[in-house]
Amino acid sequence: MLRWTQPIGTTFVMKIDSALVSTEWLTDHLGQADLRIYDTTVYLKPKEGGGGYQTDSGREGWAKAHVPGAGFLDLITEFADTTTKIPFMMPPAIRFGELAAEHGVSDGTQVVLYNDGMPMWATRAWWMLRSVGFESVAVLDGGWQKWQREGRPVSDAEANYPIGKLSLNPRPDMWADKGDMLRIMEDGSACTVNALSPEVYSGETNRYGRAGHIPGSHNVYYGSLIDADTGAFLPSADLREKFRNNGALDAERIVVYCGGGISATMDALALHLAGHKNIAIYDGSMSEWVADESLPLTIGQAP
Repeated sequence: MLRWTQPIGTTFVMKIDSALVSTEWLTDHLGQADLRIYDTTVYLKPKEGGGGYQTDSGREGWAKAHVPGAGFLDLITEFADTTTKIPFMMPPAIRFGELAAEHGVSDGTQVVLYNDGMPMWATRAWWMLRSVGFESVAVLDGGWQKWQREGRPVSDAEANYPIGKLSLNPRPDMWADKGDMLRIMEDGSACTVNALSPEVYSGETNRYGRAGHIPGSHNVYYGSLIDADTGAFLPSADLREKFRNNGALDAERIVVYCGGGISATMDALALHLAGHKNIAIYDGSMSEWVADESLPLTIGQAP
């Protein structure tokens, strides 16, 4: 395992202008003074009986080894609205901005996010940052696994980012709630996409207490957006095809949901790469929808 020894603080000139950065790019920019890197790992373990997931923080793994300079963002309790019973909900924008600044995110910084496993936690943090108006943020394509597999440098040193000052420009249009989903069901004003596996979408597997999907929603499984060999996102042309097959790319607005607003952000990033501009996440997702037994669900592979 290659350990990082170069001091942090080297000055270069660069700006993140894409939703993804490669492992090569990040290696070349390690040590840049305005670069902020964060591990966002959360581990999910399905609960017995289809009652959702048990969550475990990836902080312990980050403390043992991480990309040099990387801090850790806790998406379970810190960067989540803990006043609601629904897990992982977006905190109020002002509070989120305060937390991000405390971890070193500031106007003028460039942020790279990664996690262990499917990149849904990095894409979740990417989406949250963009939703408060911070655009200089990207996800490490291939994540922690690709970084390790390629033998790139690692560190166990604590991150040492100064407290930042972050200007906010919240974009509430990037989020949808239950009321929005009900209106869409009635008037068809947006295309809804379910990011869960075909088995969960169809109701064959009951993961959230009630089986099925929100009526009218199409299925684009988040796992189908990733190259199984590299762990990186598919090329943008392939991503466009995934959503074109469901008619999503022709919709003026797309609302994506999953179980708790996490894996849906992988679909959202893929749609962003495919060139779509009007995307929202239903933050409560199935966790909220199935809790209201008056709300309908559709069984089967058809929308």
